[in-house]
This record gives sequence, structure tokens and C-alpha cells, in this order.
Amino acid sequence: MAVLNDEQTMLRDMAREWADNEAPVSAFRRVRNAAPAAGYDAAAWAQMGEMGWAGIVVPEEFGGSAFGYLSLGMVLEQLGRNLTASPLASTAAAAAAIALGTSEAAKRDWLPRIAAGEIVATLAVDEGPVHDPARIATVAVGGVLSGTKQFVAEGDSAQAFVVAASNGLYLVTGDEGVTRSARHMADSRSHAQVAFDGAAAEKLGGPELTAQVIDLATAALSAEMLGMAEQAFAVTNDFLKQRVQFGQPLSTFQALQHRMAKMFTELELMRSAVEGALEAIDAKRSDTDQAVSLAKAIASDTLHLVSREMIQLHGGIGMTDEHDAGLYLKRARVLETMWGNAAFHRERFARLNGY
Repeated sequence: MAVLNDEQTMLRDMAREWADNEAPVSAFRRVRNAAPAAGYDAAAWAQMGEMGWAGIVVPEEFGGSAFGYLSLGMVLEQLGRNLTASPLASTAAAAAAIALGTSEAAKRDWLPRIAAGEIVATLAVDEGPVHDPARIATVAVGGVLSGTKQFVAEGDSAQAFVVAASNGLYLVTGDEGVTRSARHMADSRSHAQVAFDGAAAEKLGGPELTAQVIDLATAALSAEMLGMAEQAFAVTNDFLKQRVQFGQPLSTFQALQHRMAKMFTELELMRSAVEGALEAIDAKRSDTDQAVSLAKAIASDTLHLVSREMIQLHGGIGMTDEHDAGLYLKRARVLETMWGNAAFHRERFARLNGY
């Protein structure tokens, strides 16, 4: 478990309190039922901007706090606990790409607005049904970019796209040459197919920047998955203590105790791996790519286990829409595939280690 300083502890506690009071799961249900085009509550996003969360990874000279990726992960973990629909993870990944890129104009024009929560930005990489950064057909020539990206998170509302082309990362702003088509996914969140046809683009960096930014996005996503898994476990544990069957609480049955113990140990391993990846990013370690793949593989497996057990251990009520279990399961299945599933990252981890 990561050792937090006083500022990080305060940030984590503030994020937890805000999520519980202002963005419980019932708030996600309202967003799902209202089905806004953006896929999130604009008022809640504005509050996040006011609290400085949108600028956690933005350098101080551009209006951010440069608080680091472990700090960002702690906020995303707390939001993940309650399935909060927000563009924070996607916007942070795009902000990181701009901050790490070579375009001073892009930093000056866009980072202050991102840090203030004024705009939504996102990262557009994949062009097929599965994550495969080695196969990118999008091309950029002479400052003009063409290609189609599938399942872009927050693609419905983003004002800025950080797009992976065959020769690096590009920033695309505005709607000229950009066509969005909504994709309705199981998690009821914003996903869009985005087609770029002669869109004006500014280069941020080469393929090495693409790989680095994908790792940042993957680590942030793993933090959200950690929060979801922790909450799914907690809700299930409370249910087993309260539900009485055959005259005694379900939590007294040894077989169920074994299943909960299995999940608890997997959650501890998941936390260690996810926080380790975030710390590796902050420390700029040479093995960051390995730490990120390890975290995502473990996070995907663990969230799959806990969300499945949440359904099964709740019995019939867990199969209904009235209970939150199904919401966690649906979001989990989407996040498991984003930026590579467990099999992808196990293979990548092995390859990075020479196997």
C-alpha cells in the first residue's frame, strides 16, 4: 500500500466525502435514465474543476497542481466506488499527452482550460474491436489527419482529441473534419466512433509518446477499477452479514466465508499493483510499462471476480435493475477491455521481460 503524505491524504478524504455526498450510485442512475448526450452530469464536472481535480496532472505553470498520478488515481478510485460518470480520466490522459508533448502552443492554449475544468478532452487510439496500438492506420500528413477511431470514451462531448496516428500523437480541436457517431454500451457511459477526414492536427510527439500516454491512461483506468472492486466487495460483505437464511446470517456459512476471503486477498494484491504502477509513473521508473501491464492484468481479473461474485452472492435480487450489482458488472466488463484486457497485458508483461 502506498504511503501518502498529508496533502494526498486530505485529497483522498475530500474525494471520498464528495463522492458519497454529491455523487452516490443513485446520481449515476439519474444520469443513465436522463441519457444526456455528453454521458455525464455537467454540473458535477464543473464542481470537479472548481476543486482542482481536472488539473492534478497539469504543470503549475499552466494552472494545474502537478500533484502526480498517484493523487489522480486516489480521486479516480473514490469516483469509481460510486460509478460516478465523469470525463476526468479521459481528460487527464489527454492533458498528460499535451503536457509531455513538444508543442508549446498546445500547452499554452489548452492546458489552462483543461485545468480549470472548462473543456473535456480525450484520447483516441484504437481502430478495431480490441486494443491493439500496433495496428494504427490513421495518417497525418502536412498537419492534416485522417482515420477512424472506435469506442472513444467521452467522444460525444470532447472539445479536444489527442489522436494516435501511425507516426505519433496529434492534437485535433474543433469539429471541422470530425464526425462523431454515438455507441451505446452496456455501462451507459459516453463512447463514440470518431471519424477524422482531413482534420487540422498539431503534432505532439512520436510513437514513443503514444506508448507512454497509453500507459498513463491504463494506470488511471486501473485506479477506477480498484474503487469499483472495493465497493462491490463491501456491499456484498454487508449483505451477507444482514441476510438471514436457515435461521442464521449468510456470513456464518463457511463456504461463503472462503469466497469472501479469496476476494479480500485478491483485492489487497490489486491495490498493491495499481498503486505500484501509479508510483512508478511519478518516479519516472524505467520499468513503468511493466508495472502498468501488471496492474491492468490484475485489476481486470480481480474486478471480474468481485463483480461476478457480487451478482451470485446477492442471489435473485442481484439480477434485478433495482439493485446496484448489475451496474457494477456492466461497467466492469467495459473497463476490462479498455486499453487491453488481462490476456493482452499478461502477454505484454512477458514480452517486456524477454519471454
